[in-house]
Amino acid sequence: MDFQGTGTPLTEAGLDRVCTALDVEAPALWAVVTVETRGFGFLREKKPLILFERHIFHRRTNARFAAIAPHLSDPIPGGYLGGAAEYGRLDAAIALDRRAALESASWGIGQVMGFNHQVAGFGSAEEMVAAMLDDETKQLLAMANFIRGNGLGGALRRHDWTAFARGYNGPDFAKNDYDTRLKAAHLELQVNFPDLRLRAVQAALLYAGFEPGPVDGLLGKRTRAALLAFQTKQGLAQTGDANSDTEATLFAAAFPDGLGI
Repeated sequence: MDFQGTGTPLTEAGLDRVCTALDVEAPALWAVVTVETRGFGFLREKKPLILFERHIFHRRTNARFAAIAPHLSDPIPGGYLGGAAEYGRLDAAIALDRRAALESASWGIGQVMGFNHQVAGFGSAEEMVAAMLDDETKQLLAMANFIRGNGLGGALRRHDWTAFARGYNGPDFAKNDYDTRLKAAHLELQVNFPDLRLRAVQAALLYAGFEPGPVDGLLGKRTRAALLAFQTKQGLAQTGDANSDTEATLFAAAFPDGLGI
């Protein structure tokens, strides 16, 4: 498995599906995405975003590889390389123990740990990872299942950010102001919710080798610059916005099997 997926970003239909599964309104769910996640579930290479945790691998392999691979098996967290380089660490760990390696990485937009596969709705980490390759909707559903499975759905529905942050982040949640950040994000999102279609455009720009900035559904200077650069390269009208011709050209290249929007 090379872990390359479709790179398909979340759609309105996908968001509705996740909100229905959790029985929450979109701004509440997206407040969690904004504060608690990396914001987008795929890398430029269309691989799911991951982070390999060497201390989890150490624990799940009973330290069998600590002597021969201390960079992969250590009781202390660390050694992160970030981005696509995390797959080098994961691949090396897979060569030692595939199941433990998959269980020792966090996956997708919600960064659900592989060892949490059962509460996320899967029979194994292998099954969960396969779903993570498909699209952001399945990634977000895994996070939603994790929230529900840990009894946090009610707090999210009530907008009880203190209770949610305590359950999601642990007893030290206040040190990083998770509850106040969640509340502020929710208030902002009730007024200014991301444009998921623009977010898909940003993802397509990223895959095409441009730099749109965060894949966040907000039209900022970096996204406009990336659109202009793409339009120039493709011989399209240089508007700096995601007009129909630009969008069609981007989506055809990035999502040949369709996007569903």
